[in-house]
Amino acid sequence: MSDEREEITGPKTLVLVVAVALIDVDGRVLLAQRPEGKSLAGLWEFPGGKVETGENPEECLIRELNEELGITVSKACLAPLSFASHGYQDFHLLMPLYVCRRWEGQVHGREGQALEWVRPAKLRTYAMPPADEPLVAALLDLL
Repeated sequence: MSDEREEITGPKTLVLVVAVALIDVDGRVLLAQRPEGKSLAGLWEFPGGKVETGENPEECLIRELNEELGITVSKACLAPLSFASHGYQDFHLLMPLYVCRRWEGQVHGREGQALEWVRPAKLRTYAMPPADEPLVAALLDLL
């Protein structure tokens, strides 16, 4: 009988990353492809980024969405939906997922990343980082 419990390997740094499911008027969800040169390059993820010292998750999303996608988002338009907790080899990632249906500006990849507006039923067909995959179920329940 095998033991499927996660092996305890000692303390890992906890990294707080925040993500958002942008949902357009047609009910599609925006995914961004991780560019070459980054870890997990080529995989599709919900936009967002690492929370910096002194930032709260909503401030981080507002900053990241402007930097990465060229849009302006109000804190009032960010609704928390779920979170992922995933142990990578060198760190442990905690990632809240927010939903946003309203923003100002046109979404475009400001960092050269590919973007796709995806129908909810097709979300599982996109290869995602391990931390993003469990968030799809919560999103599908919402949509």
